[in-house]
Amino acid sequence: MDSFLAGVLLVDGLTHGAVYVQLAVASVLVFSVTRVIFVAQGEFVTFGALTLTGLLAGHVPGTLWLMLTLAVVSVLLDALAALRREQPAAQVALTAARALAVPLLIAAVTVWAAPRAWPLWATTLLALAIVTPLGPYTYRLAFEPLAHTSVLTLMIAAVGVHFAMTGLGLALFGAEGSRNPTYWEGASTLGALRVSNQALLTAMVSAFLLTALWLFFRYSLRGKALRASAIDRYGARLVGISPARAGRLTFGVAAFLSALAGVLAATGTTMFYNSGLLIGLKGFVAAVAGALLSYPVAAVAALGLGLIESFGSFYASAYKEAIVFTAILPVLLWLSIKHRRAGGEA
Repeated sequence: MDSFLAGVLLVDGLTHGAVYVQLAVASVLVFSVTRVIFVAQGEFVTFGALTLTGLLAGHVPGTLWLMLTLAVVSVLLDALAALRREQPAAQVALTAARALAVPLLIAAVTVWAAPRAWPLWATTLLALAIVTPLGPYTYRLAFEPLAHTSVLTLMIAAVGVHFAMTGLGLALFGAEGSRNPTYWEGASTLGALRVSNQALLTAMVSAFLLTALWLFFRYSLRGKALRASAIDRYGARLVGISPARAGRLTFGVAAFLSALAGVLAATGTTMFYNSGLLIGLKGFVAAVAGALLSYPVAAVAALGLGLIESFGSFYASAYKEAIVFTAILPVLLWLSIKHRRAGGEA
């Protein structure tokens, strides 16, 4: 292999790794706050990409109606719970109206804007606005009632959500795949390499998101609340932090990161309704490398996973996926040895 080809594979691996970084960070965030091993996270990747495809074609995407349905059901359940606590009916109705205001606004804007061919960046923001609320509503309906159960129970629920979302993806988008246009045409020269501007944009977006999340967790009140919930859920509850609100916010952030990863990945990869499982699992593999606790380690592992995938596809394309997922075995062995040593010292 000459240096030019190695450089091409390096850029390709880092580009894919930048997408996996977002999924790995989202997996760590979801598990640390809610204890959910969110198998269905990849479905938000495909929902984001295919929702954008529908909007670019001038159609109102089916995910909009799914979002509205989940919003109504979630608000009704919250209203019934509030009435059981004997809250005033007027207050419950006002809270429900406020909760439905944003989904209804998104629906109105989408129905009005879909046939009008907005610019790509504006259509992307609209697609993210449609898909991101699916995260909090999914947590409310599937995981919030099980919040006090075991991790195994939550994982089984996550597998069920995965199959449900995959079936919904087939019903909403069909079996045909699609690829979206690039956000930044052309290429730039880095030394002897020509790197596509889209790859540079993907890397810059990932770096910006990591920086924004660091600032969010360190300085914002809600970010500190999520950190407190991740460290000690019961202690956080004692000081007035709602586990339910923390879970919904966590799933909202994870859905946004996953949907954004989807719209970026769909510029170079054909997305199908069931493409999310493999992509989500690769992000999860990187998160496991950080023991589902360390954001920096998960991010570095995601970049390494992208490189392994790129070079593995060159040397043995038929075994590319096997090579990627086999890479987790040494990490699991090391984590097991580390855990045993820690238990022995204790």
